[in-house]
Amino acid sequence: MTEITIIGGGVAGLCVARTLLDRGATVRLIERGDGIGAHMCSWWAGGMLAPYCEGESAEEPVVRLGQEAAEWWGAKTGTVTRNGSLVVSAARDQSDLKRFARRTSHFAQVSGAEIETLEPDLGGRFSKGLFFQDEAHLAPRAALAALRDGLVADGVAFEMAEADPVSEAGKGLTVDCRGFAAQDTLSDLRGVKGEMLVLRCPDVSLYRPIRLLHPRIPLYVVPRGDGVFMLGATMIESSASGFVTARSLLELLSAAYALNPAFGEAEVLEIGVDSRPAFPDNLPRIRRDGNLIRANGLFRHGFLLAPAVARMVGELIFDGTKPEVMDAIAA
Repeated sequence: MTEITIIGGGVAGLCVARTLLDRGATVRLIERGDGIGAHMCSWWAGGMLAPYCEGESAEEPVVRLGQEAAEWWGAKTGTVTRNGSLVVSAARDQSDLKRFARRTSHFAQVSGAEIETLEPDLGGRFSKGLFFQDEAHLAPRAALAALRDGLVADGVAFEMAEADPVSEAGKGLTVDCRGFAAQDTLSDLRGVKGEMLVLRCPDVSLYRPIRLLHPRIPLYVVPRGDGVFMLGATMIESSASGFVTARSLLELLSAAYALNPAFGEAEVLEIGVDSRPAFPDNLPRIRRDGNLIRANGLFRHGFLLAPAVARMVGELIFDGTKPEVMDAIAA
């Protein structure tokens, strides 16, 4: 039986662990910090499994590979909600909605009345929208917990420690899934700062992720249940991830208020920020050097692309199949 060490307990590391375990490996997972998956990029994610919406700005592989995500998360964690995604814009921003439609697929154009049927609390506020029926979402923290609990139950050994990927690879097959922390060895990996808010607003009910197109800061709102919503997210070319800026906070809240003025009375439960790991083209990479495999660069598509990246890592190890996102320098 193949013994494999995984370094990194975020969404990438946990998905790789699940995939390799399912293929018969004995898996050991090492994570630093105060908890597996806690307080890192995965912790602050929106959890939208929306490959077609992401096609508005992402490359084709994101759309295609992302179509694996909803089924995978549903099968492995049972945490997926399949209510689609809704994209709307203010009347003055209808050109943005048209542009979004040109760049995406698998949607139906919906009228104001149809928007109200889908989301009664948005009734009368928007005259046109795009409904992506085949998309889904999940609550990232619940999904990570379910994934970890399943791995523990199936015998994966978890260790809280600092680990050097090269040293671990000297002992046996190792997969480095450290995210932005791997910048110490991946010179072309950069950080893209993302900021988000969690609000409680019992006066608003939403049943699916809503994207509000906005000329400065497009907003998405993801329902978490019980009147709790995640608002995101900025994309700032910076690896400084300590604080949310006042400008970003103001614009996120202003956009939420534009979506529904009841958000003006919401309680702010959390403010989060972290650096998403990204390569120059914003696509993931799998790189191999002997016993060391590095899987990284999920950018803003962690929950969307991690299942496909994990599948390709498994195919590389067990089938000798070169992943489509694998660098040519791989051994």
